[in-house]
Amino acid sequence: MSKPADFTLAQGEQGLTALLTGDWTAETLEDAGDRLGEHLVGSTGINLDLRDMGRCDTAGAYAILRAADGRTSAGTLFARTETRRLLHLVGEAVQAEPTPVIPKRGFYDLLVRIGRGVVNLGIDLYATLAFLGHLLTSIGRVLVRPSKFRGAPFVTLCERAGLDAIPIVATTTFFIGAVMALLSINTLRAFAAEVLVVEATGISVLREFGIVITAVLLAGRSSSAFAAEIGSMKMNQEIDAMRVMGVDPFDALVLPRFLALLVTMPLLTFVADLSGLIGGLVVSWSILDLSPSFFWQRIVDNVGSTHFWVGISKAPVMAIVIAGIGCRQGMEVGGDVESLGRRVTSAVVQAIFAIILIDALFALVYMELNI
Repeated sequence: MSKPADFTLAQGEQGLTALLTGDWTAETLEDAGDRLGEHLVGSTGINLDLRDMGRCDTAGAYAILRAADGRTSAGTLFARTETRRLLHLVGEAVQAEPTPVIPKRGFYDLLVRIGRGVVNLGIDLYATLAFLGHLLTSIGRVLVRPSKFRGAPFVTLCERAGLDAIPIVATTTFFIGAVMALLSINTLRAFAAEVLVVEATGISVLREFGIVITAVLLAGRSSSAFAAEIGSMKMNQEIDAMRVMGVDPFDALVLPRFLALLVTMPLLTFVADLSGLIGGLVVSWSILDLSPSFFWQRIVDNVGSTHFWVGISKAPVMAIVIAGIGCRQGMEVGGDVESLGRRVTSAVVQAIFAIILIDALFALVYMELNI
């Protein structure tokens, strides 16, 4: 049961003595500190007796020091050891110099931020190259000794990262294909060329949208999952325990995820292409009354397989980037939850940025090759 803070004053041979009683805490302090200070006004030296005082926190200690206002230096302090330590700690905090306010210098601060960004970019590039070298070493070990390959995690990750993503990939690309067909119909109607919606939908889905939408979905789904899984193991020191037991984390964690996404990405791209074409077929059938057989025949005759293989050729590169970024960010997680959240967010953002950049580079290369 908390007792309110209180005090009594006694005049003795050693001078004025303040006997503090009750609990001097933030909850029970009320105005006891102010009243003590008023009674001590005009006193040159006082004695403080805190032996009968109950609990005391920093608020109570500050109230005592403020009421005494340095007059205890001429008197005696009677208190328990822990109370003396608390008063000493609060006294040092009160007498400490305030933190200097650094004036803001706009252009200078801008240069500092740019410099730090360049340095961090160089550090990040070095860490990426080190990660890539370690991954290539792990792949080389598996090629030399196939028995070191962990088949069970690989199959499980193929299901989780690939097969489980088929519904969301198929649904998303279906609506993308339907929207592309609808926009193409509205645009081509001005030229009385609505039938070309088949070619427009087929080329856009097979060449660009199928692979890009699949990669973006996996960046938000698999890359973040890889970073969170490996990062949580890093926080719990499970990766350090694996190293102590002689298990390379790249062999056990990174390589299975890398190969699983590399295998399943072309499959998911094929599903996305098929679903996107079906979405365009449904729209063209319902609006232009183009039969499904006519739609597929024009796809075969006028679109062909070239655009399909152009889109599929991007899948392995996208898979390597998505898996690599997710696993690397997971390995960079520190020992706190904030670091985990920051790295998971970085994994998704960097993966999506890399996907757009790689797709643009592929477009430039295929344009030069006239493919």
